[in-house]
Amino acid sequence: MTQTTAQSTTQTSTPAHRPGRLHGVNLGGWLVLEKWMTPSLFAGLEATDETTWCAELGERAAPRLREHWNSFITRADFAWLAGLGVNAVRIPLGHWIFGPPYPYHPKYGATPHPFVEGGIEVLDHAMDWAAEFGLSVVLDLHAAPGCQNGFDNGGIMGVCEWHTREEYLAHSVAVLGRLAERYRAAPALYGIEVLNEPRWDVPTDLLKAYSLRAEAAIREHCPPERAAVIFHDGFRSHREYLGFMQPPRHQNVLFDIHRYQCFDRADLDMDIYGHLHKAGDDWRAEAGDINSELALPTFAGEWSLGLNLEVVSLWAEGPYDHALTHMNAYQRDVAYRAYGAAQLLAFEQYRGWFFWSYRTETTPEWCFRDCVERGWLPPHF
Repeated sequence: MTQTTAQSTTQTSTPAHRPGRLHGVNLGGWLVLEKWMTPSLFAGLEATDETTWCAELGERAAPRLREHWNSFITRADFAWLAGLGVNAVRIPLGHWIFGPPYPYHPKYGATPHPFVEGGIEVLDHAMDWAAEFGLSVVLDLHAAPGCQNGFDNGGIMGVCEWHTREEYLAHSVAVLGRLAERYRAAPALYGIEVLNEPRWDVPTDLLKAYSLRAEAAIREHCPPERAAVIFHDGFRSHREYLGFMQPPRHQNVLFDIHRYQCFDRADLDMDIYGHLHKAGDDWRAEAGDINSELALPTFAGEWSLGLNLEVVSLWAEGPYDHALTHMNAYQRDVAYRAYGAAQLLAFEQYRGWFFWSYRTETTPEWCFRDCVERGWLPPHF
């Protein structure tokens, strides 16, 4: 993306095309590392997340990560997605995307700014490629300072302190404002998600107050006709947000839910028919409730074909037995196709969906490209 486009100070413009329904894919594991998605990057290291990966590698981190940035997702991947009829990508990013300064955390060790610089230029290219191929982009603050959920995807495994310090909250808001300013004239920009998956025990009132601050920062540069403001459910019922961020005072605000069936014990103990019922019937009914009660456009920002906890949560305790364990290859193929179809039909009730994720190294049921090429997902969207 050219400097003029990326950092335009001219009047913003409405995107030439905004899809009515999002059929999208997450570009996870690219600008925020997750060990289970790219285990080769973590081989031989004690690191569990991008923070400890950068801190452990020190000066060796930059060349390794830049090589990953340049190869894991490329222009050809955007072209491939567009050729399938996918019309949107959700791009997870860390609070360090613009480089220092950012708040210190003890996990950084002796280096106050351990994260590799240059990610913002990678994001510039992504915005250009999306525009070239007609894809809309949701920018997603996936990893906040202090970590908002204690997961590796939040930047620091086992730490959930984002909500405990104003410095962390303020930096998050500032990053969102800078993203809105930088990309306000980018034709691919669809929306900005203020925070990915804050943990269930972060107070709802705090999340609401933060979302309002984030909206104000984004709206300084992107009016409602330019970009959506998106907030995640925080692993709690949509009913905790009834009446929140409603029009006419708040315009173009979207609600994000993530739906998986491989993390709870009850799901792990379920057979494939139970999974199909939950996806196709229970989640369809849930969509009706959310659409009628919340009165905000909603999308399923993450889902997958994954049913095996062991491959996605490297630190989870077993047993890992799951619905497809004792099936042969033919039966597994049929089951994955059925499970994918049930979810797609349910999520069509919403504004749309984003599969998690486009690429992984070793887990095909979480890899959109593998799922399509194996016939588990449709050949065209």
